[in-house]
Formats: sequence, structure tokens, C-alpha cells
Amino acid sequence: MTTTDTRPLSGKVALVAGGTRGGGRGIAVGLGAAGATVYVTGRSSTGDRSELDRPETIEETAAQVTAEGGLGIPVRTDHSSADEVRALVGRIAAEQEGRLDILVNSVWGGDPLTDWEHPLWEQDLDTGLRLLRQAVETHVITSRFALPLLVARGSGLVVEVTDGNTARYRGSFFYDLAKSTVIRLAVAQAAELRPHGVAAVALTPGFLRSEAVLEHFGVTEDTWREGVAKDPNFAHSESPRYLGRAVAALAADPDVMAKSGRALATWGLYQEYGFTDADGSRPDFAAHWARNLEKDYGPLGDPL
Repeated sequence: MTTTDTRPLSGKVALVAGGTRGGGRGIAVGLGAAGATVYVTGRSSTGDRSELDRPETIEETAAQVTAEGGLGIPVRTDHSSADEVRALVGRIAAEQEGRLDILVNSVWGGDPLTDWEHPLWEQDLDTGLRLLRQAVETHVITSRFALPLLVARGSGLVVEVTDGNTARYRGSFFYDLAKSTVIRLAVAQAAELRPHGVAAVALTPGFLRSEAVLEHFGVTEDTWREGVAKDPNFAHSESPRYLGRAVAALAADPDVMAKSGRALATWGLYQEYGFTDADGSRPDFAAHWARNLEKDYGPLGDPL
């Protein structure tokens, strides 16, 4: 499906939980470019950084949403707090006359908690369980309070942002458990929301050029191709805007219910909806994997 409407989400209201940076920021901006009003939430606010101590803020993301033609509204929220999420949803209901069309659960913040070096029995248990609370429990809390607004409208879309859309092991016990559980959250919500006309999907990017990844390669979004010298696979990476355009396309699709309960990927959706990355390219990490990595690492895996 393709569309020539440059603002197909005008009048729609979205909540992007975890919209401070990375994929969440890309999604918020993508929804704004399609005309939506986007509530951008997270713990990193101007003058009040989260424990990650990174410079990106929800105010910056909201400003980018507005600059793209939508309306960005930053609300500092700790999504591990039921009280804060309840207050957030109450504010959205009051300001938007009860309207919420799109819920994106993109809270993560687990990078510093992930142990890539040790098996489960050698990992710190408290750190691993904290990762699960940060990456899974926050999604549950947010959906618990936000879903009634979508159900009341009898339409809408829930997006659970994950890493990978297959059962393939992701390299670290707690990381794998978190990302695969998020897919199951989409499956479970889809089953319960279907009678109410609301769709729920899981969605993964490919090799994502988040702010942290760009820093790792010593490049910026403008100079990212210089990082290919360090890792040839980086040539097939994608910007967060690619993920944002995927979500915007799903949210604008009148037949999105047909995808409810599925684990989707940018590399499949661009073929259906025809969107491009910010530079006009169409990254396809699954195709790159099949051509260049499968012989060494095995199949990427069938979609769940």
C-alpha cells in the first residue's frame, strides 16, 4: 500500500513512551511528519537527566516533532511508576477530549544493564532483573493505563518496539528475554484488543544508527558512512527515521488489523508501503544477512 497524503495522521493523537532518543525519537518524529500530535515521554528532560546521563531530552524530540509538521508535547514520565503513568494518561484524556489513537511502547534504557560476556549463572541477578523491570514492566504499566482510551474509541494501534522478529537467541540471557517478551506482549494485547477494533504489533528495526551507536563508531548522522571502515555491516544500517516512517505507515493503514499480533520489521514493511530512509535509501538488513552473514552465523530465523 502506498499513499500520496503527506499528512495522513492529521488529527490523530499518539503517545510515544520512551521517545527521548534512538528508535523512540525516530518514531515520534515520523508520526509528527505525518501530522500527528505526539506526547513524547521519558525520564531525560531539560535540566533533569536520567541515570543514563545522556544529553538527549524529551523536549528536543518534541521540538523535532513540531518542526516536522506535527505537534510535540513533552511530558517527563517514569514509566516504571504506575502513579506517573496514570497521571500522564489522565492529562492526555483531559487535553485531547479522551482521544488516543496510537500507543508506542519504546521504553528501553537497558544498554548499561546488559552483560554480553557471561552466561546466566555468572551474571549479577539484581542487574538482570532490573533490566527486565525497565524493559518489560514499563510496557505493561503503560498499556494498562493507556489502552482504555483506545478501546473507548474502538480503533487504534499499539506498537511494541523490540529487537528482532524471530526466535533466534539474541546473545545475552536477560537481553534476549526482554526483547522476546516484548513480542509476546504484542501478541497478548492483540488477542485482547481484537474485539475492540484495536491492532497491536511488535516492530523491529534492522541495524539502527542510534545516538549511542553513532558515538561508538565515532561518526555523526551526516558522516555515518565513515563508520563502514570499522564494520562493513554498518553500510546496511538505518536511521531512526526509517523506523518512524514504518510506524507512521502502519498507523495510516486502514487495514492494519490484518497485521495485528504479528512481529514485523522495517525490512519487510518498506516493500509494502514504499517508504524510504531519510537519505532516500531502503535498507534491508534481512537481505544483507542472507547474502553475507548466514553462512557464518546461520539463518536469521523465520518471523514469529
